[in-house]
Amino acid sequence: MLWLGNALTLAFRRIMEFPAQKDFRLLLDALTHCVLLHDAQTKAIVWANRAACVALGFTVEELLPLKAHDMTRDDLKYRREIAVSAMDRSVTQGPQSYEWCYRSRAGVDMLSEAIATYVPLRERAVVMVQFRDISAEDAMRQKLRGYETRLREYMQDLGEGVAVITPRGKVGYISESGRRVLGLASDAPLGTVLDYGTPDDRDRLAAQLRSATSRQATQAERYRIVRRDGIERWLRITCRRVEIDDELNGVLVHFRDISDEYAMEEARRVEARMLEYAGRYNAMGEMSTAIAHELSQPLAAVRNFIEGAIQRLKQPNAVESAIWGLRAADRQAEHAAHIIKSVREFIVKRDPVEAQADLRDVLADVAYFIELRARDEGVLVTIEQCAESLPIRCERVLIGQVILNLAFNALEALTGASAGAGAVTLATSINGDVAELHVIDNGPGVPADALERLFDGFSSSKAGGNGIGLSLCKNIVSRHDGRIWARRAETGGLECCFALPLSPRV
Repeated sequence: MLWLGNALTLAFRRIMEFPAQKDFRLLLDALTHCVLLHDAQTKAIVWANRAACVALGFTVEELLPLKAHDMTRDDLKYRREIAVSAMDRSVTQGPQSYEWCYRSRAGVDMLSEAIATYVPLRERAVVMVQFRDISAEDAMRQKLRGYETRLREYMQDLGEGVAVITPRGKVGYISESGRRVLGLASDAPLGTVLDYGTPDDRDRLAAQLRSATSRQATQAERYRIVRRDGIERWLRITCRRVEIDDELNGVLVHFRDISDEYAMEEARRVEARMLEYAGRYNAMGEMSTAIAHELSQPLAAVRNFIEGAIQRLKQPNAVESAIWGLRAADRQAEHAAHIIKSVREFIVKRDPVEAQADLRDVLADVAYFIELRARDEGVLVTIEQCAESLPIRCERVLIGQVILNLAFNALEALTGASAGAGAVTLATSINGDVAELHVIDNGPGVPADALERLFDGFSSSKAGGNGIGLSLCKNIVSRHDGRIWARRAETGGLECCFALPLSPRV
């Protein structure tokens, strides 16, 4: 606005050099801005352009005798002394900008931005006051302030915030709710974005900020942070690059406190681990008779071989035969130790470790237990391995537990079958980009309407079963990004299958 005031002052001076006063008035009447000329001494109105007359609802002749109270809102902010002071300052300090509220003849208030400019004309010195209606702009500002106030109230108790990270990595802006999330006092310095992350997460956070584009927000990432008050929390962060103006230029970061959510997930993971351990322990409990029988054979053999060696040592020249007996006893003891080691490795609690494995090898790991249980049940077990390798990324013990649970379920379905009639086949195969394992029995099967809910909790294919083992299988397979299903087998029994994504072959 000041540049316009200077331009009009220059125009005034040039126009007054011409004798055509009519042209001067025509020029000012063509302006869309309102112009009032006040006598520099008395501050009385001496002239007004057409835009001012229209806005105020008076003719020039009607405006000349009016005083400030006749055309100004009755408010302490708009006392005549304030306007007079601005006009006086314009004489010594140049154009003065101030807010003024004019009142029209019809009583309509017009909030205006006014500029008082001193102009020493040849006939008299005047103060030219230009003003324009800013009522709509002020209403918009008021509305925006209202929105801002409501938004601040809405976000008062939210566990999330927004921040703008400058190109140099500093926190240029942060919302009030964001300060609370980070434990920042209202007057605390913001610092850099990496100040809040743990050493292990700083590189990952920096990479996420670098990858931000203006097209869409980045994928959400989780970070453990240390607040300024020393409390550890978990945040979910997304970010997007913004370039609106000099003040809002950088990466817009949206962060949310998910500590409670993370704690619940961690509790569910612990619960799942406990359930998996209970499942393994329960499986070995069901096999206790078979395991005891399996152990009794090598232990009895050890005892017999040792007793035989002792008897031979009582005879002359019997050292070699005694040594043979002791070596045989040692082999049987090693076999018993292998059985105990296999049981212990399956039951023992393990930290979750995901690694590359071949599904065929995982099946081979548990085949011993399946065959042991099948022999106790009088069921024939056939294992058909795929000719190709089946590399998968998995927790080997858990996938082995899935195979064991499915196989035991199949064996239990054959309880009561005549000796040698029951058969279970375990087969691995490749199907596109997934590795599959199939457990097929020739038992009675399950009703068609039970197939879909077989792996849901509290659903079982056997009498007296609670279905927890099959539900556990579904949880484990789902956690490995796989799927599990059941269908009627061609032999008339049940075929349970699961598929896991293949890993790239190394």
